[in-house]
Amino acid sequence: MKVIVGLGNPGKEYERTRHNVGWWVVDHLADVWRFDGWRKDGDARVANGMVANTKVRLIKPLTYMNLSGSVLRPYMRRPFWAAAKDLMIVVDEVALPLGRYRFRAKGSAGGHNGLKSIEGAVSSQEYARLRIGIAPEDPARRGQLKDYVLDDFGKREEAVVRELMPTFTEALELWVKDGIVPVMNRFTGDPA
Repeated sequence: MKVIVGLGNPGKEYERTRHNVGWWVVDHLADVWRFDGWRKDGDARVANGMVANTKVRLIKPLTYMNLSGSVLRPYMRRPFWAAAKDLMIVVDEVALPLGRYRFRAKGSAGGHNGLKSIEGAVSSQEYARLRIGIAPEDPARRGQLKDYVLDDFGKREEAVVRELMPTFTEALELWVKDGIVPVMNRFTGDPA
């Protein structure tokens, strides 16, 4: 089973925030892949389905960003499941400009508390991730990091992210079928 975790925060007040981009992606995937409805499973909401003859589970942790890794504990006990090949984390990235994204097979958390929690849960930095740029065009606009990531996207900014959804869908379908290396080679995140 492949697991795609969209990082974010639960609650209506966080729905449109920059920190919830991961949830936007898994919501989009559940729709276009026509997965069953979202249901509560422990500390998460999950949706299940098939992609390229492979079982896929989409996860939205309900634990808030800093504790997201706890939803992965049940998977770590599965005998044939390994984070390095079966896990994809989708997360916002303030170090990347809006409209850019980056797929990686491994790496540090880069100061992101959600990724720190994932790393702690899987006891490794070796898991695939999609980092979605949320940095403003004008760095002076950012202000305090916490305030910036928990602020709502503007309409234009939101549109930029939403326009990337078909690309993310295609890339994640390729990941399910062939793993992270062909995804990194083909989907570089460079602006067109």
